[in-house]
Amino acid sequence: MMDKPKGNLDFRFMSFGYIFRDFYLPRKNTLAEVGIEPGFSILDYGCGPGSYTTVAAQLVGNSGKVYALDIHPLAVQQVQKIAAKKRLTNIETILSDCATGLPDESMDVVLLYDILHGLSEPDEVLAELHRVLKPNGILSFNDHHLKEEKEIMARITGKGLFQLSRKGERVYNFLKV
Repeated sequence: MMDKPKGNLDFRFMSFGYIFRDFYLPRKNTLAEVGIEPGFSILDYGCGPGSYTTVAAQLVGNSGKVYALDIHPLAVQQVQKIAAKKRLTNIETILSDCATGLPDESMDVVLLYDILHGLSEPDEVLAELHRVLKPNGILSFNDHHLKEEKEIMARITGKGLFQLSRKGERVYNFLKV
């Protein structure tokens, strides 16, 4: 759960900044560390304006599916708009602050990027992500607000739901325990 969604102006400003970030630091470079394959089901938890969502949708192809979840209605609307413009029919949006509504053990990968620091109930969110991940599913994590590896490891592995699989240049990949 987030404490509350950003205001509309803050969200629009953040989205505008991501245009430049994504130009200089393409999201495909980050997702290359995850091992996404065609046909995968992916949850982009806290999708924001959809920078990772659209790249993931291209990676999983028509046989895969990407669920883009965010608490902010503008995020969901923006992802829907981009998906329509790019004719990406394998993206579905979810407006929620925690519960995904997805079936148990249905996701190959969950993207949890730059959101954990803002959650008021991170353990509830991690439990929900654990529930929807397949037995060998990957929780791909990055949060530049959490600098110290020790803090990241404690937050993700502390409740015994996940174990580190691989630390890449940009992301940590955790396996469901």
